[in-house]
Amino acid sequence: MKRFREMLIVSALAAAALAAPGVAQARVDVSVNIGPPAPIYEPVPPPRPGWVWAPGYWDWNGHRHAWHHGYWQRERAGYRWEPHHWAHHGDRWVLERGRWNRG
Repeated sequence: MKRFREMLIVSALAAAALAAPGVAQARVDVSVNIGPPAPIYEPVPPPRPGWVWAPGYWDWNGHRHAWHHGYWQRERAGYRWEPHHWAHHGDRWVLERGRWNRG
């Protein structure tokens, strides 16, 4: 009986460790055969300490391009923000989502 209880405790601890939530990142690649429209001019607001401005960009909503306005996001020490942009690969346009790069 004691052995069974020990096995049950070990199993419960293992299940809890495996079920612990991690950092989730949803990243959906977009590849379409329609290039984005020209960027929409948005004035860049004055700098804010501890924040980085992410400029507006054209996203794809499943049917057409849709403009997303620029936004502030918290600065990450030791990283630099690479904005969203579209890249032309052969006959396709691929949305390279913005990301933080070390450096």
